[in-house]
Amino acid sequence: MDFPAQIAAMKMVIIPVAAWFVAQILKVIIQSIKDRQLKLRYMVSPGGMPSAHSALVCALATTVGMAHGMDSSIFAISAILAVIVMYDAAGVRQAVDKQSAVLGHLLTSIPKTPPEFEHFMQSLVGHTRFQVVAGALLGVLIALWWN
Repeated sequence: MDFPAQIAAMKMVIIPVAAWFVAQILKVIIQSIKDRQLKLRYMVSPGGMPSAHSALVCALATTVGMAHGMDSSIFAISAILAVIVMYDAAGVRQAVDKQSAVLGHLLTSIPKTPPEFEHFMQSLVGHTRFQVVAGALLGVLIALWWN
């Protein structure tokens, strides 16, 4: 494989990872402003605004589409993957959040200290539809800007 082809292939990894990283940084900033305290743990936590999963897969699909054409098989595969990931982020993970809330309500009736309860439960598991759309737009914009 020649050098320009190697660089082009790396873009398929670098751009989506960069979109994920930017989304995670934004998540830390947004949550830190909201909580009025630096929350670095959001750099690696699931859930939150924007969806890093959506940013990653949409940046991948956009980069693939720009490199191979929107009518290519590889773009179709990456676009379908993006839809599945975003559906999971908004749908299935929201169901987990609801179950978590019910479980949290049940556990509050059992005497536990707040640190024990917080350790047992993690509330930001899923994404709202808005967070998924924001992540998707972020991923597309980063891929378009980079390309």
